[in-house]
Amino acid sequence: MTNSSERPPFDIKERTFIFSVRVVKLAQRLLKTIASRELGKQMIRSGTSIGANVEEADGATSKKDFIRKMGIARREARETRYWLRIIGSTLMNDQELESLTNECDELVKILSKIIQTARAR
Repeated sequence: MTNSSERPPFDIKERTFIFSVRVVKLAQRLLKTIASRELGKQMIRSGTSIGANVEEADGATSKKDFIRKMGIARREARETRYWLRIIGSTLMNDQELESLTNECDELVKILSKIIQTARAR
């Protein structure tokens, strides 16, 4: 997403893929300090894991497996939100970071709703 006025895709797999790409690009912009390297690594691990787990959930063998994998994706989104907050409070604070943090909040909500809906069925 290059323009904040663009609407994010409805497909959760595509949305989490785009989010992952944005996380990697943000990490590349961090200064080359010990703190930024470590925080960037953590953010990349959790931020790209969201989409990977959504992809895994798409191929789940049972409802229980689907819910478990979506639960992992949600936990990774929450963790990513934490790393984004740390980076925003210590290393950088710009519009892309704010946009990523907002998108991460949305992903947590969407994944929670997907899990809730799957459990209800």
